[in-house]
Amino acid sequence: MAPEILSANSLNRAASGLAKAGSLPSRAYVTFLAGKGDYVKGVVGLAKGLRKVNTIYPLVVAVLPDVPAEHRRMLVDQGCIVREIEPVYPPENQTQFAMAYYVINYSKLRIWEFVEYSKMVYLDGDIQVYENIDNLFDLPNGYFYAVMDCFCEKTWSHTPQYKIGYCQQSPGRVEWPEELGPKPPLYFNAQMFVFEPSLPTYHDLLSTLKITPPTPFADQDFLNMFFREIYKPIPNVYNLVLAMLWRHPENVKLEEVKVVHYCAAGSKPWRYTGREENMDREDIKMLVDRWWDIYNDHTLDYNPTGITEAGVVHFIAAPSAA
Repeated sequence: MAPEILSANSLNRAASGLAKAGSLPSRAYVTFLAGKGDYVKGVVGLAKGLRKVNTIYPLVVAVLPDVPAEHRRMLVDQGCIVREIEPVYPPENQTQFAMAYYVINYSKLRIWEFVEYSKMVYLDGDIQVYENIDNLFDLPNGYFYAVMDCFCEKTWSHTPQYKIGYCQQSPGRVEWPEELGPKPPLYFNAQMFVFEPSLPTYHDLLSTLKITPPTPFADQDFLNMFFREIYKPIPNVYNLVLAMLWRHPENVKLEEVKVVHYCAAGSKPWRYTGREENMDREDIKMLVDRWWDIYNDHTLDYNPTGITEAGVVHFIAAPSAA
């Protein structure tokens, strides 16, 4: 089993960049990384973006065992707290119902086990933070907070919402037909959310997963089902899904957006070519350039002070799978 990596002195010092967990109230940002691909660039960019907006909380990166040591060190060098987790899979005979490339995302459920933190904000690796959002940690406890999703992209073609043109982002545009019964419950995008780690919740999540057939959006559908009763929407400035720019422009004030989610096909800045549909838009080009400005800014690289064990990396075995 590959080891967990923690940065040297990561829990007993605060630096001018990302503050470490031991120096502040038990709160943290958290993201998820799997495999040896180029998504590590997104996480590095996220770490630098959080540093630029002067967050006072650390960034924890939950990594699967297949993340190579080189990538883990890159994250440690950027001031991240890197924590290895074991994969979570739905029952083997049910994985065919979910999009294959989403199945591994069930492993995100492990972050509910991070109970050394009282509250966390989850951000996917293709997200960038452009304004300080530390205020999200002060939202009332006991709820699951996230931004409502949009049903207008072709990836939703399997849903009645897409087929009739109904979207919760603009519910008055196409009314929900009475003959279909009550309107669907509010549905959130699960690539950014505010939650409270809890071992009882963690075990409930895993036990519920065992008896819940996966659906096309895998972990996102599952989390929507599980947290339906305590979900509270937050404004889309905290998770601008790029399709909102052309699907619901009336709902977007780009100058007020704090968090951008580069989730549209072709929008990942580190893969961007501009050839995919909608990717030649000027607002998209601007947002991609803005991401690169942060990623390439070496003044935002983690530069700790007062370290006596410069360069030391501690390897700690991951806990056994639950």
